[in-house]
Amino acid sequence: MTRTASDDTTDRGTVYADVILPLSLARTYTYAVPEEFVGQLREGQRVEVQFSKNKHYAGIIRRMHGKQPNFKTKPILSVIDLEPLLTIRQLELWDWMAEYYCCTLGEVMTAGLPSHLKMASETIITLGPMFSDDVTQLDEDEYLVVEALTLQSELSLKNIRDILQRKTVYPVIRSLLDRHVIFPKEEMTDRYKALEVKCVRFSPQCRTEAERIAAFDKVSRSEKQTAVLLEFMQYSRTQPYVRRTDLSKRTGASDAVIKAMVKKEIFEFYDREISRIGGEEATAEAGELSAQQREALGGVRRCHELGKPALIHGVTSSGKTRVYLELMQEAIAADQQVLYLLPEIALTGQIIKRLQRVLGDRIMVYHSRLNNMERVEIWKAVLSGKTSVVGPRSALFLPFTNLGLVVVDEEHDPSFKQHDPSPRYNGRDVAMYLAHQHGARAILGSATPSLESWENAAAGKYGLVRMTERFGGIAPPEVVIADSRETDEKGMHHPFFTPTLLAEMRRTIERGEQVILFQNRRGFAPVYFCPTCEYTVQCVNCDVSLTYHKYQHRLRCHCCGYVTAPPESCPACGELQLKLSGTGTEKIEDELKIFLPDARIARMDLDTTRGKHALGKLIEKFEVGELDILVGTQMVTKGLDFERVGLVGVISADQLLRFPDFRADERAFQLMLQVAGRAGRRDRRGKVVIQAHEGNHPVLTDVLAADYDNFIQREAGHRSGLHFPPYRKMIRIQLRHTRRNTVEEAAKLMGTWLAHSLGDRLEGPFEPSVARLRTYYLQDMVVRFPPSAGEMRRVKDLLRRATDKLGQTQGLTGVRVVIDVDPY
Repeated sequence: MTRTASDDTTDRGTVYADVILPLSLARTYTYAVPEEFVGQLREGQRVEVQFSKNKHYAGIIRRMHGKQPNFKTKPILSVIDLEPLLTIRQLELWDWMAEYYCCTLGEVMTAGLPSHLKMASETIITLGPMFSDDVTQLDEDEYLVVEALTLQSELSLKNIRDILQRKTVYPVIRSLLDRHVIFPKEEMTDRYKALEVKCVRFSPQCRTEAERIAAFDKVSRSEKQTAVLLEFMQYSRTQPYVRRTDLSKRTGASDAVIKAMVKKEIFEFYDREISRIGGEEATAEAGELSAQQREALGGVRRCHELGKPALIHGVTSSGKTRVYLELMQEAIAADQQVLYLLPEIALTGQIIKRLQRVLGDRIMVYHSRLNNMERVEIWKAVLSGKTSVVGPRSALFLPFTNLGLVVVDEEHDPSFKQHDPSPRYNGRDVAMYLAHQHGARAILGSATPSLESWENAAAGKYGLVRMTERFGGIAPPEVVIADSRETDEKGMHHPFFTPTLLAEMRRTIERGEQVILFQNRRGFAPVYFCPTCEYTVQCVNCDVSLTYHKYQHRLRCHCCGYVTAPPESCPACGELQLKLSGTGTEKIEDELKIFLPDARIARMDLDTTRGKHALGKLIEKFEVGELDILVGTQMVTKGLDFERVGLVGVISADQLLRFPDFRADERAFQLMLQVAGRAGRRDRRGKVVIQAHEGNHPVLTDVLAADYDNFIQREAGHRSGLHFPPYRKMIRIQLRHTRRNTVEEAAKLMGTWLAHSLGDRLEGPFEPSVARLRTYYLQDMVVRFPPSAGEMRRVKDLLRRATDKLGQTQGLTGVRVVIDVDPY
């Protein structure tokens, strides 16, 4: 049902609804509820509303009330859902995220809903009432559009693109609009459609056993039809439905054969709605728990009895996943839902397979690589209360109704942090709030827990459970530090591989084992420069050098995606011999082919895993032994468990240790220890070679000894002394504008306002290391303050008021202010 925007209700008994729109609005927008919708609407339902002159949106009802706002309200136009799409707890979670991470409810809605549930206002074209059927003044494209509109009363822009077989249709539409041949109509469209397949079943004339036996007489003259009927009768006994295509494949019969049987009233065709969500056909036993796993399970249960989340500090390959599985099975057996969070779903296929092998279709996978239809179906399955989920941070937004257990695996991983766009949340922290909200048990697990979680355990907020031995008594890998300046017996020095690493790679491959090489930089070389005048080719949008990709022979910006061909000569001085500097995964792969020409080599980074199934195929090839060496970025450090890996090499530890970030040492230690854990995971001890200039660096000493306790104590003392998180709360304020002078003026002004109240707790404004990003010039400020709820509220209130004031300052209204709570 639809109403026009002018229909408004102003009677004393009018009901109003505060609606969340998928826009960055400071607050919800209030609409009047028409009389015919009163009693139908509840919090969490989607409704169609008008915002601005001609735009329609699907909004979410946040609150129903009888308080008339101080502006003329528009009515709700239609009700999209009969039942709420979101739960009350979900809406409360959205409120908390918007408040804590200083963003709007509209931004949380945009991040939280699958795109097919975010209804869009699409332009619908119809013929104008003044059109007189005179087509003599129309060109060919215009005529095709008008002809289609005489056959169909309405066309979307997508329809017109299909008719004209071109993407650019706006000039044609504009020309017809200017001459009043057509006019636009705004209409809401729900883009979700159920998945249907073409199926075959017995016709109404062939339902009884006698009628089916008689059907053989009808097909007796055709061997193919007889074979199809026999196969159908046998196949339909074991299947809930028979697809038309499956029947053709199983019998080799053409579609014409099956159609002939439809004409004989033996079969009939029908469309069946099926789920897009895949599941395992059968489940398997999880296996017996080891003594260490039983002890850890008891420790976790004791934590939960005390009402505390459990932090499992378990070395790589200690069997943490088996402990999770035991608790997940218990929760599911009690008809509770489980949320299992992983840092990056694309990198954890092996864990997903293991979970589904044990839990079957009781657990589903939710992530961004699913198509939109699949995501909608999982959303509805979770809302029904019967489905558990494994996924990355986006799975936090699903509508759980009976959540009993939350597991955050690899809780230290920086991938849990959302950087852009807003909300800039940390999935680990939101998961803990979600568990608290539902009264669910919570587990965090890692071989290298974050300092934040470690401090929570030390303070008694979390319970600590330790698993210090590898499953099955496997010895930890031998770790050696190789000096990057090392030379071979001839005094030769290679910039990428030390003689130690090369020799170990050869021995490993000769034994029939595999090698993983870690280099935390993709592409061939990160710098393309002129040796004469030292000109460096930079991105036109960002203040960063372009990375050369040899396979594509292109220079690419890893910040904004800008791509260009390498210049043939230096734009500054004309030098023809431009050079490359630095090392990426592509270059490592290229150099390996020189030193180990017979080795089967592959690369795992963002460039080689863009396709939906590319990563899975690459992992499968490595898993079955079709590859000898896998070169990769951080991808190779997470979630991989290969029994043939005998050697892990870290190409340059110095790059990790010199990164300009107060967390650099922690991230370097975590990465190196995690990638080291990929070696020797089954029945043999592995080896790890770390190449570095500073072999005596304290972090490398701790990695060498696998001494997490020593590292974390030293890191805690360092961060506490310098007043860094987790001993201080931190908020970063970033100002962005396309003009440098404007953003500098805005930052200076806002910094002055904040300094009056924050004093030395405010740092900046200052220019970040990357001073321009995606055409925007940047200025940063950082606030650090004691971690108390009252101080947090005070600081956020100051920031909001300063942001609002800046937005009202003449000449600075276009400056964008980004607030990032708990950055990095």
